[in-house]
Amino acid sequence: MERTFWLISLLVLSLVSCDEENLNESDFLAGADLTDSNIKVVLIDTLTVEVSTMKLDSVAISQSTRMLVGKYVDSIFGTVKASSHLGLIPSSYAIDVEAEYDSIVLHLNFDGYYYNDTTITNTIQVKRVLKTLRPQEGDEFYNTSIVEYHEGDLGIFSYQPRPLETDTLQLKLDDEFGVEVFQKLQEKLITNADEFVDFFKGIALLPGEEDNGAVIGFSKEAGASFIRLYYSVPEENEQNQDYIDFSPNLFEIPAPFFNQILADNPIAPLQTLIDQEINLNSLEADGLSFIQSGLGIVNRLQFPHIKSLFDIQGQGTIMGAVLKIKPKNGTYDDKLILRDELSVYKVNRNNEVTGQLLVDEIFPVTGVLNRTEEEFNDIYYEIPLTSYMEKLLLTEFESDDALILLPENFNSTVDRFVLNGAGTSDFNTELELIYAIYDEDND
Repeated sequence: MERTFWLISLLVLSLVSCDEENLNESDFLAGADLTDSNIKVVLIDTLTVEVSTMKLDSVAISQSTRMLVGKYVDSIFGTVKASSHLGLIPSSYAIDVEAEYDSIVLHLNFDGYYYNDTTITNTIQVKRVLKTLRPQEGDEFYNTSIVEYHEGDLGIFSYQPRPLETDTLQLKLDDEFGVEVFQKLQEKLITNADEFVDFFKGIALLPGEEDNGAVIGFSKEAGASFIRLYYSVPEENEQNQDYIDFSPNLFEIPAPFFNQILADNPIAPLQTLIDQEINLNSLEADGLSFIQSGLGIVNRLQFPHIKSLFDIQGQGTIMGAVLKIKPKNGTYDDKLILRDELSVYKVNRNNEVTGQLLVDEIFPVTGVLNRTEEEFNDIYYEIPLTSYMEKLLLTEFESDDALILLPENFNSTVDRFVLNGAGTSDFNTELELIYAIYDEDND
């Protein structure tokens, strides 16, 4: 579809000023060149957008802002499971020789994040890690990293998540383990961090095998989530209770912490994504593309025919470019939440991430969910791409680079999205271009 308008230069300059967030400096210069010309402004929405899905080999997860624990069955992405692993360090190595052991309790502080159904009971199994938590290579843990742990539970706890109403879960841990820690500190068999880590490598927080509820976020910050060892010291007429906290060891580099995020038995098209360089075209997936942040499944966008604009007679410039991509109706609700924004990253021909898409090398480009017609199920993400499309147009050679879409904090969430690509009946991903054509010789 193409619509053409003959406008005077003043109207074009007004158009530029109204859309300045989507334009870079060169766009403004181009607008100034039009002041002495009759121009034709064309709205083009038929350029091909190649929509596909790819899967990152792994997601670097060491910098995740929270612990993620939970499991649910998704009709598209399969059984999604999040487990958290962390090493801990005690606040003190001294216990009075006359003290008596009381109990040991894991405190987990909700950080407000959840995904899927919080009305269903969740389970947390606390396991003791067998080996010191270190990356297999380099300084990063990944969502697919594997850790061994003791088969028995340090504790197991069932609860109904209330992440926005309750501050903390308290999980009583195994007293046999608590007594062992207590005695080693009291008898000064452990007096420093190295000796403590040699004895206690850390914990794994696993969802229950039969769980099908929600993935819940817990804070990993000091003072928020910790293990507390309670003991009593006899005084003249009473027992004075005291404690030692074992907090996440966030000071070591790399920190012994990561979330493992896995999924089993997704739909058949997603099972083909066994290598990062594979692109699952939306035409091969019922017209759909997919995002699952914790698993590294991302929507991929490419614009192979942008240079066809040069086939339009006359000199021209891109004055505006907006991509519209719509979530598939029926694939989201109050449990499977749509976020208001998506971040935009660049990948090369091998699907290696090369950086976030920026305007003027400063401002991140984001896709914003337009909810104006939400009551009619007509919502879509709008992504301003003026600067990017102008660069593609003016690049000397054809580019194999592409864009990918991810939720903000994608290494700290399990958010998922099902998006219309090409070949769907209700809405295809669409690029709207405002292209101004002018003839410098035309007075």
